[in-house]
Amino acid sequence: MSRSYLRHPIERLCAQSDPEDRLLHGDGQPLPEREASPSRSSTGRSRGQLGGIAAAGLGPAPQAVTAPGRGRLSGQPLPGARFAKPHTPHVGSAAAPHGSTAGPPCAPPSRCAVPEQRSGQSGPERRAARQKVACIEVVEAYVERIKEVNPLINAVVKDRFEEALQEARQVDKLLSEGPADDCLEEKFPLLGVPITVKEAFSLYGMPNTSGLVNRRNVIATSDATVVSRLKQAGAIPLGVTNCSELCMWYESSNRVYGRTNNPYDLQRIVGGSSGGEGCVLAAACSVVGVGSDIGGSIRMPAFFNGVFGHKPTTGVVPNDGQFPNAYGVRTSYLCTGPMCRYAEDLEPVLRVMAGPGVSKLKLNEKVSLEQIKFHCMDHDGGSIFVSPVDKEILQVQKKEAQRFTDLLGDHGKPVWPLWELMKWLVGLSSHTLPAIALGLTEKLVNLNLSGKAKLVSMGKSLQEEMEALLGPDGVLLYPSHPTIAPKHHSPMCMPFNFAYTAIFNVLGLPVTQCPLGLGSEGLPLGIQLVAASYNDHLTLAVARYLEKAFGGWVLPGEG
Repeated sequence: MSRSYLRHPIERLCAQSDPEDRLLHGDGQPLPEREASPSRSSTGRSRGQLGGIAAAGLGPAPQAVTAPGRGRLSGQPLPGARFAKPHTPHVGSAAAPHGSTAGPPCAPPSRCAVPEQRSGQSGPERRAARQKVACIEVVEAYVERIKEVNPLINAVVKDRFEEALQEARQVDKLLSEGPADDCLEEKFPLLGVPITVKEAFSLYGMPNTSGLVNRRNVIATSDATVVSRLKQAGAIPLGVTNCSELCMWYESSNRVYGRTNNPYDLQRIVGGSSGGEGCVLAAACSVVGVGSDIGGSIRMPAFFNGVFGHKPTTGVVPNDGQFPNAYGVRTSYLCTGPMCRYAEDLEPVLRVMAGPGVSKLKLNEKVSLEQIKFHCMDHDGGSIFVSPVDKEILQVQKKEAQRFTDLLGDHGKPVWPLWELMKWLVGLSSHTLPAIALGLTEKLVNLNLSGKAKLVSMGKSLQEEMEALLGPDGVLLYPSHPTIAPKHHSPMCMPFNFAYTAIFNVLGLPVTQCPLGLGSEGLPLGIQLVAASYNDHLTLAVARYLEKAFGGWVLPGEG
């Protein structure tokens, strides 16, 4: 394949528009022209040295594209482009989710508002503005993008392209023939937004194995709660993405789908367990990702792939409909949340995911960055079990119960971890080594129940201390991981590096992972933003600020 940049299909859709209408970013100002050299990136490294999708000659999508005569907020969601804020109309599927007979609900009247720039338009004018780029063209562009890069990154493990295209056609029809209802955008706040879903979540008609060989024939017959809410809001699922076996390890590799590769360097990991989502977003193959996080499973992939991820305050977003789900004390650790390329997209998706639970948050409160009290920690104090934090990560920071062994035997015979280890040594086990190791660890922990109870008590005590420290206006800046994206298999050498993210699952605090550009090796840097419970609005606001300051997501090959 040629190593020159391939012009992305979506560029052809807007080829006749004014460049300033097509390339809008941030506050609506035109982006500076990017150098499109086929041989060298702005870091001075040759594309062949990058090792990612750019090295294979797969072309990038524009960072942001809008249709002629339209502002940034009303632009259609295209590859490489943010989709919009809550008050933006979208072109997409209005079809009810599979298994649902009820129509999509209207959003609360308090949020039913028309963007100022369209307040004087008539009904036909509004319908015409919504269809400068048809939904079918948008979805087709994303489908082609996935087909182009997925053979290299192996992120999408099962697609539903035909269904997605049909849903797009239905909404094009809805918008061309339907009434000029100003509340339409509030009934369907994500109308036409292409999304992908972590395979661990039930998406009707899609596999739901969580990488477990014994479940390879399991097909979802309904939608997980958050998936259903997103579909009712008008989002169009394109497919499901890879994860680690039983969502318990921070490299997304399993015996069902194989290994997912980092789009910035194919020899690097994408993180886990929501690694397929982080990867597919970074490669501009989706707009929104559905992830879950019990030890950093949203934030580590978001960090390694240079995108945004948000772990909400515990208990705000429902976890129903994913496998494995959490039981006992683990229910307070597991969180479901959004992953996006752009910080401004986190809040509208979080609102939809949370449903009635959004009332627990303070997303309507205005945030003054000048009033926020920032706290900063460079590392966790150090340990022989955890890698020291990379100097480059420190430098960029300073600039700004269901038992696991039971799950292994799901849809099969009971599993004995020690026996599985022996089988793995001779290549006969159907499980990955990290899964077997966790099973062994759990057996050992359960031998010391008093010590286990003591750890739970220590976690509660630390939570009270952190809540008091952060208060109503505090944000903690904390490393996302001690190293940049490691090479494949290397996490086994330092298995406890996930402690940098897992601690906040124990504490139940909201955390936003924010990308901070690329390092000297062309790999993403980033930081975690932490606030007290139910103060998600603070971390989201700081993430939007840091995106402007550091540039946010960078398309692989353009760093």
